[in-house]
Amino acid sequence: MRVLITGGAGYLGTELTYRIAERQEVEEILVYDNLSRRNYNLFIIPGPVSLDKVRFIRGDVLDSRRLRKVLRDVDVVYHLAARVTTPYSDESADLYEQVNHWGTAELVAAVEDSSVSRFIFTSSASVYGFSDEMINANTPTHPKTYYASSKLRAEAQVERLADKMETFIVRCANVYGYSKSMRFDAVINRFLFSANAGEPITIYGSGGQIRSFVSVSNASRCLERLLDTQRPSSVSNLVDRQLSVLELVDSIRAIYPHTETLFVSQHVEPRHLRVDVNGSLGCILGINADELGQELHKFSANLAIQSAK
Repeated sequence: MRVLITGGAGYLGTELTYRIAERQEVEEILVYDNLSRRNYNLFIIPGPVSLDKVRFIRGDVLDSRRLRKVLRDVDVVYHLAARVTTPYSDESADLYEQVNHWGTAELVAAVEDSSVSRFIFTSSASVYGFSDEMINANTPTHPKTYYASSKLRAEAQVERLADKMETFIVRCANVYGYSKSMRFDAVINRFLFSANAGEPITIYGSGGQIRSFVSVSNASRCLERLLDTQRPSSVSNLVDRQLSVLELVDSIRAIYPHTETLFVSQHVEPRHLRVDVNGSLGCILGINADELGQELHKFSANLAIQSAK
């Protein structure tokens, strides 16, 4: 089996590459990435497993000719490549549209003319917008940002493949947790880094806003399981838990008791995004999340430099 992972050198992509490299039936993994985030950690040894079967291809998802060449004899495609920033940022609308929407359209068009039999796309729970109600996979979408809109339009491109091959659209909650290819703009990662450095945690709004989260470990495990799971094509959510920002800060203070908080724009009404854990892909596949405090302790143990006393 030959597997292509677009965005395979990124935060989630690195962990997924390691997991798929352990699969005996996988002969070759093609990591297709333009390295736009300047993240080269996948290429640094040692890693948790051997990457002898991994081949790197520097490329852009907007390069249709290169995509068609790369897709020859590929069996499974994981499409993780995306323009990503903090989930509710509303900048660079043109780049989101180009990379997330039209980049996906170019890839899907190339896949339609290939021998690929399974396509797995990581979308975002932000396509639902905000709601005071609990959200599940049947909740109507209502994106509120350029990023979310571009991911929803990308989903529409992927849906074209559903009649031709096994197709999975996975709407990920906020991803967090330790990885060689860290993203420190993700909220939990950013908060934990600030606490470890002895800096105050900056909270926008009252802190009562609730968000949904999934660990990078669980997300990569679930995606890896989709490599050969016998399930019909589907749209599903991927989430471990919901937390208010204040609950998150309390969990971090259990590790760093002297952490201070700085509130900004406290007058802003809290907006919630709560995704039902019971219907999550992890539950469907029988993959359970670890306890949050345990995960944060493991994460903090990988932060090498402590704050000055």
